[in-house]
Amino acid sequence: MAGVSLMCGDCGTLLKSVQEAQEHAELTSHSNFSESTEAVLNLVCSTCGKPCRSKTETDLHTKRTGHTEFVDKTSEAAKPIILEVPKEPMDIDEPVDSSTSCPSEEMVAPEVDQKLLEELEGMGFLKARATRALHFSGNTSLEAAVNWVVEHENDPDIDEMLLVPANTKVEASKSSLTPEEMKLKAAELKERARKKKEEEERRMEKEREKERIRVGKELLQAKRMEEENERKRIMALRKAEKEEEKRAREKIRQKLEEDKAERRRKLGLPPEDPATAKPSTSIVEEKKSSLPIRPATKAEQMRDCLRSLKQNHKDEDAKVKRAFQTLLTYIGNVAKNPNEEKFRKIRLTNQTFQDRVGSLKGGVEFLELCGFEKIEGEEFLFLARDKVEMPVLNSAGSELTSAINNPFFGVL
Repeated sequence: MAGVSLMCGDCGTLLKSVQEAQEHAELTSHSNFSESTEAVLNLVCSTCGKPCRSKTETDLHTKRTGHTEFVDKTSEAAKPIILEVPKEPMDIDEPVDSSTSCPSEEMVAPEVDQKLLEELEGMGFLKARATRALHFSGNTSLEAAVNWVVEHENDPDIDEMLLVPANTKVEASKSSLTPEEMKLKAAELKERARKKKEEEERRMEKEREKERIRVGKELLQAKRMEEENERKRIMALRKAEKEEEKRAREKIRQKLEEDKAERRRKLGLPPEDPATAKPSTSIVEEKKSSLPIRPATKAEQMRDCLRSLKQNHKDEDAKVKRAFQTLLTYIGNVAKNPNEEKFRKIRLTNQTFQDRVGSLKGGVEFLELCGFEKIEGEEFLFLARDKVEMPVLNSAGSELTSAINNPFFGVL
């Protein structure tokens, strides 16, 4: 009996044709096939008409769809197997491309005249278009290349780099235009390229202008935000200063009340009646006018001098802080080494002294409050040994330390 199928010797699968055997071999790498007189099953579902080739397929179909009735049509479909592989039809009218028949042949960009290529690129042509024009015009002249571009500018692949087999030579194409027409076309192409370049430059300039406007707006907005934050910071500092001053006044008032009550107690007087404790405004003002004005202490004068120095240079916080630290160094050196004349004598024309203290209004005045005097035609500041007063230097050091560490010092 003639074979009606092919059986895979590795897995036992029945196949209807040589093509199916090839596909099976590609998928499974099985290579042991033989003819079989056993036909491939053709079990057709009675419900949906799906053909199944094995019992396994019918079981899977039943599981998926619930269909259980199948009709065996194996005998109707069984035909002797053809062992020859079908040949693909070949169109004899289609010419064979010699470039594809030799896949190992190297494809390269054509060799063209570099000088003519540079001239065409200078006219605004892309390198791929200029290369095609020179190649197909035979590298003869610039006019021939321009003429080729005019005739082929609508080709879909004109701006794709041309690749040809190595050592290929193409004959020059014959120009169909007169020299005058070629010159006109070349001038037209140059003008078109110039206009295109100008349009691109105008577009880029517009983009740059938009970018400048955007950056300017962002910088302006950032500056406004910085100014607003600075204003809020100053307001917060002033508020904190006022609160601190208010608390200080309240402490002073309480201290005065306590001192007054202590004096009345020592004198044996009864405590003051709160109802009569506050005299009328006119009496208070009269008493104030009759009281003598207490002169400011040395420490208060130093504090006022430092506050004035900071307010005179309120926009130079770093410079003011450096001046305070320099003054503190001078005072500290004298306090630690009162017998050393080098610490008690300062040259006013010294550049470092001028940069740190002398150029700031109030710096020299503070040293004078500490006891320094100008000598030798006001060229030096000198503190005599017998005029070194440690309490004054200690007060100066305390005021400088407070000015450096207190962030609200001199704000108001």
